[in-house]
Amino acid sequence: MATSVAAETTSYAFDDRNIRWYKLGDFEHFVFAMLDVDVSRKLVDFILKFPPNQQIFLHRHLALTNTLVVQGEHRLYEPKGALKEVRPVGSYTSSPPGDPHREGAGNEGGVVFYSVRGKDGALFEVLDDDLNVVGTLSMEDFVGAFKEQKNA
Repeated sequence: MATSVAAETTSYAFDDRNIRWYKLGDFEHFVFAMLDVDVSRKLVDFILKFPPNQQIFLHRHLALTNTLVVQGEHRLYEPKGALKEVRPVGSYTSSPPGDPHREGAGNEGGVVFYSVRGKDGALFEVLDDDLNVVGTLSMEDFVGAFKEQKNA
């Protein structure tokens, strides 16, 4: 006898009232919360919350990054700001190091879980509008943020 599971169509809102959100330096248009850092296994897990219709700084991922859209939608933009991809709630993506881009959310804002894997040192490059590297976010930066948030 075959059984089938009907797709559920109920929509749920992610309740983030128990998450303490933090700014990351002077970066705008998102807040984040560190979830875990495992230096020996080279894993960094965090969650970002994007306000509606904003784009964050231009950057490039230097390590494998897995994402899960928890609420709203995750939007990726070309370096000059043109919309490149829209990932709806529930979308899971595994992305190798890649091209420069900006990220953000749609009309409802968004919450995205990130799991960065398998690399020491720099995990992200921060770029200017001419694609020059102006900074990095390293494993050590995330270790520091994790410790700071745990002690807050």
